[in-house]
Amino acid sequence: MTRQLHLNAFLMSTGHHEASWRLPESDPYAHVDLGHYVNLARIAERGTFDSLFLADGPQLWGNLAQRPAGALEPLTLLTALATATEHIGLIATASTSYNSPYNLARKFASLDIISGGRAGWNIVTTAGAEAARNFGLDAEPAHAERYARAAEFLDVALKLWDSWEDDAIVADKAAGVWGDDAKVHPPRHKGTYFSVAGALNVPRSPQGYPVLVQAGSSEDGKAFAARYAEAVFTAQQTVEDARGFYADLKSRTSAAGRNPEHIKVLPGIVPVLGSTEAEARANEQVLEDHIVYTHGVGRLENLLQLEPGTLELDTPLPADLPPESAIEGAKSRYTLVVELARRERLTVRQLIGRLGGGRGHLTFAGTPEQVADQIERWFTQGAADGFNIMPAVLPSGLEAFVEHVVPILRARGLLRTEYGPRRTLRERYGLPRPANQYLSDPPVPAPALV
Repeated sequence: MTRQLHLNAFLMSTGHHEASWRLPESDPYAHVDLGHYVNLARIAERGTFDSLFLADGPQLWGNLAQRPAGALEPLTLLTALATATEHIGLIATASTSYNSPYNLARKFASLDIISGGRAGWNIVTTAGAEAARNFGLDAEPAHAERYARAAEFLDVALKLWDSWEDDAIVADKAAGVWGDDAKVHPPRHKGTYFSVAGALNVPRSPQGYPVLVQAGSSEDGKAFAARYAEAVFTAQQTVEDARGFYADLKSRTSAAGRNPEHIKVLPGIVPVLGSTEAEARANEQVLEDHIVYTHGVGRLENLLQLEPGTLELDTPLPADLPPESAIEGAKSRYTLVVELARRERLTVRQLIGRLGGGRGHLTFAGTPEQVADQIERWFTQGAADGFNIMPAVLPSGLEAFVEHVVPILRARGLLRTEYGPRRTLRERYGLPRPANQYLSDPPVPAPALV
């Protein structure tokens, strides 16, 4: 069978472009409208996407003037979407810096059970002092410390998800035996950051545990991904950079003793479609014309860790910016933005325009054929296993992609025409169901959950 694309729909309120909410078609209240997200999930499912994804952070993003702010808690929202869909995977972002392993492992196991094996976890370490101050800290923990905590968090979560063997439930009515206590394995974990004694209070879920997704591209992030991640959301501006990242991550995964085919690399792309290239450019220009640049300046100064008032719209970035090694926040995004500005000699105004659609992800305006060509090029040239589709405007951008790009990808044999018998997100991503770490025997099928 021909290697096929993995597509993930990254859903964000009225769309990824910061000015999308200002268009006449957009609902400024969509970010808290369950019906909006049900509609988006069903559109993506019609396009046979592998999964959909919700970003999140434990703080209020930006300022209320710029774009719709705040978001429904993703695990809660995805539980609702699980009952409104049949096939599509459901990936939620949750922080290892501001959660506890027991509660979060229980929530993801519950989502996996409710959805019939469609849950995924986008693991983040959460940069930024704003989030830290919401949890009693004066400043964010250092970058390396956040990843050290994340590694222990994952180790504990994996123990918890494995704390029930698949056949721990006996359900022997005649004998009066519901379960076998010998098949329950409390973690009894004591580590640097966590102490967790007891077994999880829900059974092992259909997938064993949710698909593990990660999005950091710093050195710490790539090392973490090579050890744990099964899918990686990433951002590159050129196919050359994407190929380098892809090869490096696959090599690191192999060196960590894992099959490199069991980590899927999914760069983000913001497609802006038109029936002609000129129409696509015009649609892109409409969005750029609605950007309020003063909002963007403050956001860019925050990313670059500059004092307010440092940047001027019609000048380049300062020449003396600190190196990535000095950044304790979002290291890889910092480097991507600075390199984009330097490579294309952009002014601050132009850079804000480029970031307005995808915050550093590749933005591509063109016809459906041109977008399909771009996707196929990256996919066939060793730059991607699929894509994180990030429509500039929702729902219209996702509808346009499903109606006009998906049929081209299907005709080229790059994308499934139907979901078929594979039901879990792991199966769709071509990932094995993990063996229980407390057993030496090979993995067994998940029990039926009713």
